[in-house]
Parts: sequence; structure tokens; C-alpha cells
Amino acid sequence: MDRLTSMAVFVKAAETGSFASAGVALGLSSQLVGKHVRFLEAHYGMRLINRTTRRQSLTEAGRAFYERSRAVLAESEAVDALAANLQAEPRGTLRINAPISFGVHCLVPMLASYLRTYPEVQVDLTLSDRIADVVDEGYDAVIRIAPLADSGLIARALMPYRLVVCASPAYLATHGTPQHPNELAEHECLGFAYWALPTALDWQFTDAHGQEHAVRVKSRFSINNGAGLRMAALEGLGIILQPVELVQEDLARGKLVQLLTEYEPPSRPIHLLYSPDRRPTPKLRSFIDAVIAAFGK
Repeated sequence: MDRLTSMAVFVKAAETGSFASAGVALGLSSQLVGKHVRFLEAHYGMRLINRTTRRQSLTEAGRAFYERSRAVLAESEAVDALAANLQAEPRGTLRINAPISFGVHCLVPMLASYLRTYPEVQVDLTLSDRIADVVDEGYDAVIRIAPLADSGLIARALMPYRLVVCASPAYLATHGTPQHPNELAEHECLGFAYWALPTALDWQFTDAHGQEHAVRVKSRFSINNGAGLRMAALEGLGIILQPVELVQEDLARGKLVQLLTEYEPPSRPIHLLYSPDRRPTPKLRSFIDAVIAAFGK
């Protein structure tokens, strides 16, 4: 006999107070209920239920076995639910938040493929460079490009966000081309203004020997949006430090020129965050898997 089935029958017999009542609840004969209980007693070598012609009661071992059996059955049901959940077709609306530049140039192309794969899923994507709250704002997941604070969320690390230093040919013709990171201090560097944080003015680079070079740049013009910084650079206002994806087409066409190519510019940590308070639904699990496949380490 199957022990898990016998445990379920035993628990019902203990809760209803008789084999006959357990049989009615489970659609079994009282004789078969008794057979399941005797199987457990023989298997574990202990009496679980004291039985007389008028009443039955749990033994001390039976009471302990009853509590543990309930826990085992609950875990078994949770595993069954998890398996069914994982096998279910993803459907419903996913609410996602991501930074603007990463969302436009990286996440949206990935989502196009994702939506073709899962036609029953709808995506509500919010692009913003402010720090969104997963729980309070009702997002299923957020992508964050910044060092993480201890938030209690589940964080999956993705590939670092690569940055590049560049400027327009017009700016370089007027102000010269820096050959060393320290020379950036004498140039107009356009700053990215983080939401609720001061503009980042410390730019760090690593040379071929692994030595780090940190420079404090100056900025007369800062924007809280990468696309705006790109446009300012194209207009010749200064040097920008922005994601490769944002400027790669301008670099290819010569509208912007990459600078300090012998130095590795800083990168930004990226994480996919979601709440630990609930088991991932099929739609969220499929999204997590797709993000890890596209951008994971």
C-alpha cells in the first residue's frame, strides 16, 4: 500500500473519530480504512489507534504520528501545487518596472520575443529612472541599475551594465580630445541626475594593468534621462558616460566619438528584483527565466 495514501486515511480517521465516518468522507469502506491504519501500524511497529467495539482513540504514539502526518501531507500538497504551477501555461498581466535606457534598448526587444513565446501573457511595462517599490506599487518585478540596499526582496544578479565615454566631433574640435582620465577634470562632462540622489560626478576607470583612476568631473548641465544626455552630447555640449546600447548607433555613424579607449570605464550592477512573499506564478517564473537567459551572468 502507498504510505502517503495510508497517512491521509489515518488522519481522516483520527479527525472523524471512527473508521466508518472516515470511510464516508473518503468514499471508502470502513474495512478498507481499517486496512490502511493496520498497514501503518505494521510498517512502523507501533499501535496508533486503540479500538474497541464502541469507540476508538489515538495512542500517545498515534497523537504524535497524527501531527507529523498532517505536516507531511501539507508538504506533499504544496509540492503538487508547485509542480502544477510550473507546468501551467503562463497567462495574465505582468507589471514590470525598469530604467528608461535599459528598458528601451535592451528589455523591450527581449519582451517582443517573450510575448511571441507566451501569447496568453500581457505586459504592463513602466520605464522610469526613479527607484520603484515592488510591493507598494504592485509590480511583479523590477530591474534596478544601482548598488542594492537591504530591501528583503529576492535579487537575481544580471550582467553588469557597460558604459562608454564619448563626445561629438564638434565638441572635440573645440575643446580637444582627452588622452587620460585625469584630463576629464578640465572638460565639460554632462552629468546623469539620479532620482532622489545627487548627480554622479566621480568617474572611475581601470587601465590595462588593473590600476584604477578616479576623477572628479565638473558639470554645468545634468539630466535625469539618458536619451536627453545623448541629445546634449550630439549638440556638442560636452562629454557623456552612458550605456553602450544608448550610443552604439551614433558611434557607428561617427556622430559621437568614443574616448579613452585604452581605459575600461565603470559598469553598473543590474539586478532583477521580486517579492519573496509569494511563490512565483507561471507568468512571473517564465519572465524571470527569460530575463536570466537574455541578461544573466
